[in-house]
Amino acid sequence: MAFFRAGYNFKKTTFLLFFLGVWLSCRQEPSVKSDYWSEMSKIIDTIVVPDFPDSTFNIMDYGAVSDGVFDNSHVFERAIKDCTDKGGGVVLVPEGSYLTGPIHLQDNVNLHLKKGSEILFIRDFDAYEPLVHTSFEGTELMNFSPLVYAYKKKNIAITGEGILNGQAGNDFWWPWKGSPDYGWEEGEPNQLASLTRLKEEMSEKGVRVSDRVFGKGHYLRPSFIEPFECENVLIQGIKIINAPFWVIHPIKSTHVTVDGVTVESHGPNNDGCDPEYSKNVIIKNSTFNTGDDCIAIKSGRNEDGRRVGIKSENIIVQNCKMIDGHGGVVIGSEISAGVKNVFVENCVMDSPNLDRAIRIKTNSKRGGTVENVYVRNLEVGQVKEAVLKINLFYGIYGVQEGNFIPKVDNVVLENVNVKNGGKYGILAQGYKEKPISNITFKDVTIAKVDSVYALENVVGLNFINSRINGKQITSPVE
Repeated sequence: MAFFRAGYNFKKTTFLLFFLGVWLSCRQEPSVKSDYWSEMSKIIDTIVVPDFPDSTFNIMDYGAVSDGVFDNSHVFERAIKDCTDKGGGVVLVPEGSYLTGPIHLQDNVNLHLKKGSEILFIRDFDAYEPLVHTSFEGTELMNFSPLVYAYKKKNIAITGEGILNGQAGNDFWWPWKGSPDYGWEEGEPNQLASLTRLKEEMSEKGVRVSDRVFGKGHYLRPSFIEPFECENVLIQGIKIINAPFWVIHPIKSTHVTVDGVTVESHGPNNDGCDPEYSKNVIIKNSTFNTGDDCIAIKSGRNEDGRRVGIKSENIIVQNCKMIDGHGGVVIGSEISAGVKNVFVENCVMDSPNLDRAIRIKTNSKRGGTVENVYVRNLEVGQVKEAVLKINLFYGIYGVQEGNFIPKVDNVVLENVNVKNGGKYGILAQGYKEKPISNITFKDVTIAKVDSVYALENVVGLNFINSRINGKQITSPVE
């Protein structure tokens, strides 16, 4: 009997201790799981970087002239064709200035710009025809060729220490935006009518892409570098300036590496890098000084995004510097197909002309689901508006409302140091029927900001060991 009582007391004590542990754990601050960073490492290990045969095709051997005046369009075309036909290798651009029309990369070609070289793109709209299958602000169409373009190619690269100069400015490409800030004057043509036609008369009505024909007379600017439905892409070391529109735009592509690139272009819609409908993308060791978002992750606009239905996922940003721009790392606004698994680490963002550090933007016409955004080891000197902004009522041309309520879930910022956060630490506005969920600030320090947060329809906001304006911040009661 004594043995039975001892056993009974042991079980009772174990039972009570178990529930005491559960109760204590419930009273502790919420923790942030760290295994998603190991998931990031696994993704990096799967990204294929292209490799090329040890063969060189010097453009000088194909009749190139480096005076910045001679049209080298056919020179690049012949050198690239010879390279791919012979199994691939390096198309070499030596020191000097080379004028050309659009360059179309082929399989197994590495366009390599030696230090001191500059490729200048022709200031003649006729040069960017024939039209190609491309995209404008998240909607597919037939339009001017991007300046460097690859369509359904594998193992391609642009590398070196040279410069790609789009030669856009207030007298070429940029005025089509329709803004006096970029050279447009009242009465001159601009993109608005064509953009409305593309979206409302074509995309929304399901017109085939092959029948969405634009080009001359329609004023929609081309992207600078666009790998379209490509695999194993490397863009490394080069400097890119004076872009007509989006600068680096991998669309429907997989295994994309952007490494050590410098983007300096302050024109309209001059986003630095816009992965769209793309998977397994790493952007690292690069500097962005732009007229729009530094990095903007996309997945199609409205009906077009839902038609394509390809998420952008496994997007990694490492060791980058963001200077001027509307946002450091941005998701949106064209994200109708959704974005999943974004990792940002070890970046520096600092400029009086940088509006936000991290931003998510969409609306109920575009919709989209954004899930799993992880940010760590961020040094922010100064931003204008917010450290983190989530705006699900985004609109430029007036209110844009529809029946596709966007969803944002699981956004984590950890080990982030901010000197001047501008107006808000967190500015987040969601929908009552589908609130923004699970925002976590862990080990975040904001030395100065006007307001800790401004929230509307947000659930699951957690502050862990975070200080703002010199005070420890606790999670709000919902």
